[in-house]
Parts: sequence; C-alpha cells; structure tokens
Amino acid sequence: MNIKLTFPLLLLFSLDALAGGYRVALQGQKALGMGHTGVAMSESAETVFFNPAGMSLLSQESIVAGITLISGDTKYQNTATATAAETDNPIGTPINFYYSNKYDDKLTYGLGVYTPYGNRVEWPTDWAGSHLVNQIELAAIFIQPTLSYDLGDGMSIGGGPALIIGSVEFNRNLSTSLTDASGNRSNVTISADNVTAFGFNIGFMKKVNDKFNFGINYRTEVELEAENEPADFSNIPSSLAVAFTDTTFNANLVLPAELTIGMSYEVDDKTTVAFDINRTYWSAYENLDVNFNDTTATPIDTSFTSSNPRNWEDANIFRVGVQHVLDETMTVRGGFYYDESPIQDGYFAPETPRNDSRGFTGGLTYNLDKNLSLDFSVLVLVFNEFTGSYDFYVEPNATSPSPFGGQYKASVTTLGFGVDYTF
Repeated sequence: MNIKLTFPLLLLFSLDALAGGYRVALQGQKALGMGHTGVAMSESAETVFFNPAGMSLLSQESIVAGITLISGDTKYQNTATATAAETDNPIGTPINFYYSNKYDDKLTYGLGVYTPYGNRVEWPTDWAGSHLVNQIELAAIFIQPTLSYDLGDGMSIGGGPALIIGSVEFNRNLSTSLTDASGNRSNVTISADNVTAFGFNIGFMKKVNDKFNFGINYRTEVELEAENEPADFSNIPSSLAVAFTDTTFNANLVLPAELTIGMSYEVDDKTTVAFDINRTYWSAYENLDVNFNDTTATPIDTSFTSSNPRNWEDANIFRVGVQHVLDETMTVRGGFYYDESPIQDGYFAPETPRNDSRGFTGGLTYNLDKNLSLDFSVLVLVFNEFTGSYDFYVEPNATSPSPFGGQYKASVTTLGFGVDYTF
C-alpha cells in the first residue's frame, strides 16, 4: 500500500521565527539592543558569533552569558469558512555563552555556545489546520570553538567549526477527517534526538581608522540528517492499522548559508552607529522529503515518502543600531531592522506563517565595576498581516491538493538578560 502524506516537518527550527524563515536572531544582548548588528563591532566576546575576526580587537579576557525570554503569538482566521485559532506558546528561553582570550599579540582563541533554533509552538487541538501542524517542541545547541588572528594594518580574520546537536517532537493529525471508532482524530508524532551536523563560521574585519570599522561574516550551509527516528501513529481506524503502523523515518533538511556585511562608525567618543546587511540563501530550501520506513513483517508495503515543496527565495535583512555612553556606569542602545520573508505565494504553511517584519529594539549596559557589567535588551517584532495559503497538501489516497489558507497576524516580544565579565 502506497499512501502519500503531506508532512510539513521542521527539524530543529523555530515556528515563531524572529529572523527570516525559521531563524531565531537572539545571539547577544548588546547586539540585539542595536538591532542585532554586530559584524563590524567588537564590544565583547559576543563577537565570537557575529564576526570571529573581532576577537583580535578585544584587549582583555572576556566571558559573556545571557538568556532571552520569548513571548510570541500567531492568530489565524478564515472568514469564508468561519474558522479561527490562536497559538498558546510557552515562554521560549534561548541562551548564549561566549569566551575570548588572547594567546599572544596576534592569536586569540574563544568558544561560543548558543541556541539559534529552539522553541515550542502549540495550536489548539483539532483546529482547522491540525492536518498540517498541532504542536512542535524543539531545541538545538551550537558549540563553536574559534580562533582569530591579527594580520596587521588593522586587519584580522577569524573562524571556527560549529557542532550542532538538536532534538524535536512534532505532532499533527493525519487528515482533515480521519478518526478511530470512538471519533478521536488520527494523528502521528515524530521525534528525533541527538541529531548532529557540522558547519563553519568565518569572518574578516578591517579597522579602517580610529572611527570606522568594516566587517564581513559567512556561515556555511549545513545539512541535517535524521535517520531511523521513531514515528508513532495514534487513533488509527482498524481498517488502516497495517498502513499506519508505528515505524521510523528518515529526513534531510538544509540550514542555508548566510552572508553579512556591515560597518560601524564612532560619531564621537560616546556614540557609535552600525549598519548590517544580511543575505540568507533560503533558495537552498527547495523541498522537504520525509521517508517512512516499512517495519512490518507482512507482505504489504507500508513504506511511503512524503514530498513537500517549499521553494523559498533568498532574502535580506537590513539592520541599523546606535549606542551611546551616558556615563561611566551606563550605556544605552537602540535599533531597527527590516526582515524580508523568503516564502512565496502558495507556500505559506502554519508552521512558519510569516510575512515581512519590522523589529524595534532597545537595550542598556550597567557597569557594576570595572570588570563586571549587566546587559539588558528588548525586542518588539511586528509581522505584516497577510492572507496566504499552502497549496500542496494532499489528503491520504487523494489525487489532487487541498489548499489551506487564511489570514495570519503575528507578533513577538523578547526580554534579554546578560552578564559580561572581563579579567
């Protein structure tokens, strides 16, 4: 039996995305306060993430640790069908830890541990789009040892490999109407633990003069591979028990490459402005195939493949930020960014129901003494309201797609807290 399922699985990605597609841009409190700029800044060990080349500009051993609280909300409405729903998401808590220390006058080494993908999203049980997604809980941690080298003449390079370790649990209904004998909606839960992959982060920085810095950073494309992970089917009618027996699945998914170019300028000894342009190569995300394996001992073939087109487009993020030193104890920051959606018409699905967005940020640093400071950030992210649909869902055993769409409204607020200690 060959049964086709449209299965919008998102391995290791956040649903209430904060920076294009399924990317969560919350990797440093100082940077976030300035619109998440940082490729041409070297204020602290946060540069391990934003541009490893900047580590050479740090004069002291530095440790930075932070946590961000995410509160997101997505609302769906379809006036033609008189249906509506709203997500009920627990607070997300991405973290970051960075360390930087000089080995000698030229070489600096460091470590970054951060979580750019991770959250939990819950739609109401059996809502109108439950055949696409009910809930997803995921976590991914990046571990990045890093080196930076001072080339002289104000130039430096840096980079390091990143080990990605992640897990996910995803649930959806099998169709719009399939139930067991008691009327319970048939559903499937898939989960994957300790999925690993490797990437690389490399950067270049040029200190043009005492006021002007230029930076460029590139993150390589990464392919995540889940193999023989469990897929559990529930509330299956007896007539389909063989077709939907518990099994395992394989799936590959691409993390796209990113290129960021930016500059920073010291207006005076107290005020710095920064501007970044980020290009994310989402066009690598063309399709998501999920292969369910046959684990039965019957002569009936219960293996099947779910092919799910995405065809996303490359997209840009434009970021600007400013920081101002008020006095010896306090520095304040503000920023703005405009984030283009990579999703084309006809490919809007409720696991990533997003359009272009505008991010408004603020932050401050309070110096407790010459070595210890506290960082705070806030982000208000507003997505443009839109009406969109996913046109490629196919009911089991159907021959043509059944589009699902409606109007989406989404917003996200974050509060970040960090500690910065220099030796």
